[in-house]
Amino acid sequence: MGVKGFVEGGTAAVIAGCSTHPLDLIKVRMQLQGEIPTPTFSHHYRPAFAFYIYSSPYTAATASTSSLHLPAPRLGPISLAFRIVQSEGLLALFFGVSATVLRQALYSTTSMGLYDLFKQRWTDPETKTMHLTKKIAAGLMSGGIGAAVGNPADVAMVRMQADGRLPQAQRRNYKSVFDAIARISKQEGVASLWRGSSLTVNRAMIVAASQLATYDQIKETILEKGVMQDGMRTHVAASIAAGIVAAIASNPVDVIKTRVINMKVEVGKPPLYNGAIDCLMKTVRREGFKALYKGFLPTVSRQGPFTVVLFVTLEQVRKLLKEF
Repeated sequence: MGVKGFVEGGTAAVIAGCSTHPLDLIKVRMQLQGEIPTPTFSHHYRPAFAFYIYSSPYTAATASTSSLHLPAPRLGPISLAFRIVQSEGLLALFFGVSATVLRQALYSTTSMGLYDLFKQRWTDPETKTMHLTKKIAAGLMSGGIGAAVGNPADVAMVRMQADGRLPQAQRRNYKSVFDAIARISKQEGVASLWRGSSLTVNRAMIVAASQLATYDQIKETILEKGVMQDGMRTHVAASIAAGIVAAIASNPVDVIKTRVINMKVEVGKPPLYNGAIDCLMKTVRREGFKALYKGFLPTVSRQGPFTVVLFVTLEQVRKLLKEF
């Protein structure tokens, strides 16, 4: 009985992760904008849907003194997607998809399987329902454990998604998620596969608690109030709400996690960030509080479809495996 929850959750998560991978890649690229000096652009260049950053001592110090260039624009999700396709090719939107598959197979299978076990244990046998606080607690615990298991794949996924934004000479050019994990272990130590794990775990706890608990709670409320019958429309409505709540709650932690994981560590040189708190302080000080919501639009755009595909697929898989 318990194994089914792991199989159902893992299958749904892999399908959802692969189908929304391009949106996740764009989100990661947006979260890294403004982190380090970026190439300047000529005065006649203006990408569509872009928002320019005003000049600052930080950008002025890194700009070429021999050219009259503007600071690099902060690209919106649409213009960034066009930039990626134009400069790296259409398939670049699927860089790191093998890491996504492994991450979902490890993280989501574990977290959703454990959440299902908690539901079986904590659901009231008479009312067949579980209190919201117990749903949140189940989400927090299952998400945290799942993230700890899947962190190596998460590190590889972020590195592979962010690689294309680096100059050609600095790119890591991982061949696959397994190549990424092997090279990271060899060059930076096995412990580096759990870099940012505290952030990954915290984010996963927030996402799982908000996503799983919100979906279950709204679905139960819709059915109890008789707003809709148990079917596709109910599943879609509940999953959209769950995706929005999860995106709002997790985006700040996700930005810091992305930057810490993507940080390049070189022997003999101080790291860009000395942990999550240092990254948070530097990000807010240099770019403002709004930087914590960088990539929020693609996060919602990705979290919404991901959550819809996840739970709709989950419900269908449950029906298929109901007799087993």
